[in-house]
Amino acid sequence: MRPLHIALAVLVAALWGVNFVVIEVGLDHFPPLLFSALRFLVAALPAVFFVGRPKVAWKWIVGVGLALGVAKFGLLFIGMDRGMGAGLSSLVLQVQAVFTALFAALVLGERPGKVKLSGMAIALSGIGVAAVDEGASGPVLAFVLVIAAAACWGVSNVLTRRAAPPDSLNFMVWVSTVPVLPLLGLSLLFEGWDRDRDALAALDWSGAGIIVYVAWVVTIFGFGAWGFLLSRYQASSVAPFTLLVPVFGISSAALLLGEAVSPLRWCAAALLVGGVALTSLAGVRRARAAAPETPEPAPMAGQPDYVGNVP
Repeated sequence: MRPLHIALAVLVAALWGVNFVVIEVGLDHFPPLLFSALRFLVAALPAVFFVGRPKVAWKWIVGVGLALGVAKFGLLFIGMDRGMGAGLSSLVLQVQAVFTALFAALVLGERPGKVKLSGMAIALSGIGVAAVDEGASGPVLAFVLVIAAAACWGVSNVLTRRAAPPDSLNFMVWVSTVPVLPLLGLSLLFEGWDRDRDALAALDWSGAGIIVYVAWVVTIFGFGAWGFLLSRYQASSVAPFTLLVPVFGISSAALLLGEAVSPLRWCAAALLVGGVALTSLAGVRRARAAAPETPEPAPMAGQPDYVGNVP
């Protein structure tokens, strides 16, 4: 990769990692389900008027929109609202690569090889270590909610693989239209009209900036930049940069939010990142060996198939 493109890949990983800190700050402004709904609303509008018509069947857009937008992000935001730290969330969410491999084996018949199975086992051991650490110092329910969010992300990855969108940015913008109304409905049902109204009435420049960051910087710019890189390089060249996301997430949470990182958590991080690397990159190498003459769109390490990690 050219140095400028390497810098772009690192920048995108940094933006995605820091996004977990931005989400945590945003939860001080908005209830979690309303926050998620606003994120997708601003990501979809006005971009949907500029990306052209959907390039895949609506069943895939709706399926991914519900699994990724409603289930994954709803659970993630609720988990973080209930006490799951930004740094740990950025790390634990990477176990979605393991769920993706499991669901792909069950639904798509993709049999994992020995390297991938070893990576899955290592990653799950990292989750176990993180659970022990969180059980000693944090809310276990919030931890479980983020694990559930990772599982829903795995479902959306398999759906995306079946959809095989030719234009990742177009796909993500249209997917972003799906969760808005369901999330708003769930917010009214569980968070209440009064809480939502008060949050919107108190909207200030800080809150607006947070929404713009998670919607435009993370989603629109992140997807555009990642798609640009994937259009020019093999996924096996681009994929390793996604492993920087939890590194930036943990370090930015420690620097900006003062989150403590225990030795046990560093151990969990090493196991989880190493396991995810084996799980995801083994699949990329296998696909590349099967079709070395074409850039394969295999799922990136710790990312959805269609473009990259969008927390």
